Amino acid sequence: MRDRRVRRSRSALLSAAVRLVGERGTTALSATELAEAADVSRRVLYLHFGDRDGVLIAAAVELVTRELLPQLPEDLEDAPTTLAMARHFAEHRPFYRAMLTGSCAYAATRTVLGLLRSYGIAGARRRFVDLDEQAAAEVADFLTGAGAMALTAWLVDGPDPLDPAEFAERLMRVESVITGAHPGRARAHTEDPG
Repeated sequence: MRDRRVRRSRSALLSAAVRLVGERGTTALSATELAEAADVSRRVLYLHFGDRDGVLIAAAVELVTRELLPQLPEDLEDAPTTLAMARHFAEHRPFYRAMLTGSCAYAATRTVLGLLRSYGIAGARRRFVDLDEQAAAEVADFLTGAGAMALTAWLVDGPDPLDPAEFAERLMRVESVITGAHPGRARAHTEDPG
């Protein structure tokens, strides 16, 4: 019985955080507001999450884990994966926009990117076959960080409504340049500079 109540309290707090942040467009919520919206005490919030930012970060993790990760293709094809991610973040733009500009932006970004790290490493290994384990992780972190910056700019400053297909296409074009698949790369090396 106790485990069920704990799960229910945690779930209520996470749902309240996503809803309130999305509705208000800010992470500037008090622990009291979050607890009241979840119909739990502030003590329960502190017991489960430590502080208000802990609830907000856990809410982002829950949203990604529950809604984005199951959408990602198992074979990690770049275009479908990129499009699934763009659609997820666009669908929850008010929440993520606030999270990416609020008090816990760095911690939330780092935590969510950690959830996606294995996809980045697998992609780096597929694109650059001769990488050892450390190099694959470093390339993945570099590319994922760059992708996160592009995603942040798109979510925060992009036009309304967001166009996930256009954004995914832009990311795929950048990736093709970085990986050498872009046709302009060969031409640039063969043209006479003088």
